[in-house]
Amino acid sequence: MSRGSDAVSPTAHYTGHTWVRNGLSHPELATREGRVMYEALRPTMALSRALGGPTLEGLLLARHRIIDSRLDDLIEAGTVSQVVEIACGMSPRGWRFAERYGDRLTYVEADLPAMARRKREALERIGPLGEHHRVAELDALRDLGEGSLAALAETLDPEEGLAIITEGLLTYFDDDAVADMWKRFAATLHRFPAGAYLADLRLAVADPSPSERIFNAALSTFVRGQVHPHFADEAAAEEALVAAGFDAATVHSGASHPAAAEIRDEAGAAVIRVVEGSCLRPSSA
Repeated sequence: MSRGSDAVSPTAHYTGHTWVRNGLSHPELATREGRVMYEALRPTMALSRALGGPTLEGLLLARHRIIDSRLDDLIEAGTVSQVVEIACGMSPRGWRFAERYGDRLTYVEADLPAMARRKREALERIGPLGEHHRVAELDALRDLGEGSLAALAETLDPEEGLAIITEGLLTYFDDDAVADMWKRFAATLHRFPAGAYLADLRLAVADPSPSERIFNAALSTFVRGQVHPHFADEAAAEEALVAAGFDAATVHSGASHPAAAEIRDEAGAAVIRVVEGSCLRPSSA
């Protein structure tokens, strides 16, 4: 494993600022740190764009919109009525979906203690959290015990479908750590009648262009460590999800998914993939 849980979330402030800039979030979910980070990266992102390469903003918007779209589909289909968003940072998704679905949906935003506390305080400035919307402390790398996904799952309704979301998390970890997380997530989802997992990832590029190298270097500096692409192609990602215990897997491309159509000309959309794993609880018969 290349990094510990305490290293995760330096991009939370940047993404929070990005969501507000693009009309996807409430101003209370933006931070001064996010504005400073955004301005600091602006020249590098402008250079990457000028060279025809990706920008972090384009990547973030594509992945966020695709995950939103697939989660909407799952809720409207009646597949899931509970969501756990791991490493939620300053994402507006919990706030927006709680507003949209009300009592139809239980939404748990989860992160490490310091970020969870800050997120809870920001949400409470917007308004009181409803009965079905809460913030919990969770370490994505913990197998059991307090602060683990297994313990959080015990607080959910075992007769209702569950979705697990990790947006922006996988890039911090190498392949072995990702495989371990996926096994943990699949095992949890199999405890519910239906389960879905949604996450973004970037495929490994054998020969990146100059603009992609600039982008990768800037991103590594930004997150204060190495960023990890995963898998050679979409088929390999799907196979890895099934090997981890998911019953089926699909990969959605930012270059073709309808939810990212508005930013299709942004090269950042083309480099992002959203993986979707699904689980059904084994029959007791």
